[in-house]
Amino acid sequence: MNVPGTTRWGIWWSAARPRTLPAAVAPVVVGTALAGRMGGLDPAAAGICLGFAVLIQIGTNFANDYYDFIKGADTAARVGPTRAVAAGWVTPAAMKRAMLAVFAAAFLLGLSLIAWGGPWLLVIGVASVVCGIAYTGGPWPLAYHGWGDVFVFVFFGLVAVAATFFVQTGTLVPAVWLLAVPVGLLAANILVVNNYRDADTDAAAGKRTLVVRFGRGFARAQFGVSLLLAFALLPFAVLSLGGDWWVLLPWALAPWGWGLWRRLNPAAPPGELIALLGATGRFLALYALLIAAGLWLAAHR
Repeated sequence: MNVPGTTRWGIWWSAARPRTLPAAVAPVVVGTALAGRMGGLDPAAAGICLGFAVLIQIGTNFANDYYDFIKGADTAARVGPTRAVAAGWVTPAAMKRAMLAVFAAAFLLGLSLIAWGGPWLLVIGVASVVCGIAYTGGPWPLAYHGWGDVFVFVFFGLVAVAATFFVQTGTLVPAVWLLAVPVGLLAANILVVNNYRDADTDAAAGKRTLVVRFGRGFARAQFGVSLLLAFALLPFAVLSLGGDWWVLLPWALAPWGWGLWRRLNPAAPPGELIALLGATGRFLALYALLIAAGLWLAAHR
């Protein structure tokens, strides 16, 4: 059993699923770097966006831990990292309280962004919390009907990058979307690896992820196409920024991306897929950092 540690904090840190946190940090890094390139960097707003995104990610992970146990998706047959509720480390009631507390903290923190972006940001805050719970909970859980990938792409790609940029600049430009789409696709790849590993137990529990619906071959294709698009869209972002060629720095990651795709195969043991999950998160983090570095270099050339 993969025991996270002997302390209570170690258990809760494991339940927060740190391997997935790059999906929350990366879009804020990219949106903030682009705002800086446009001369609109606001560290306070960027910090609030980062806190909100991380709390939404952790709240969603807590909800997943709770609802997957309640719905029978997390059992002894599961091959992934041990989940806190399923292992008996945390009671379902305690996990539910933690989930609600984290989402409440995210919502309250997000309210402060209204001072920068206006009351329409309330819609994003409410939608983020509702969808975070509805990801695996509620009467029509998104992840159980194959919509988990769309949720990740939209909220940890399009919404997070665009909102981060908007609250700092008060506007949106085409480059926002050309950088948000790759970030969202790479964030969804983290979910692809997770669902690829859990496909058998998910199918037995009635959790109809895209991998369960269309097979592991489809998942490998989705993972690969997302990588290709993440690289292919960068030249268009360069053109939209008037020739900031430093934005192509993430192309240096192409060999690593190829290696990640090759590791996602039916012969991979569970331990390899767990390691691949972490590596996919690190790939997204470095991709975002290289975009940020490229935008900084372009602004100071």
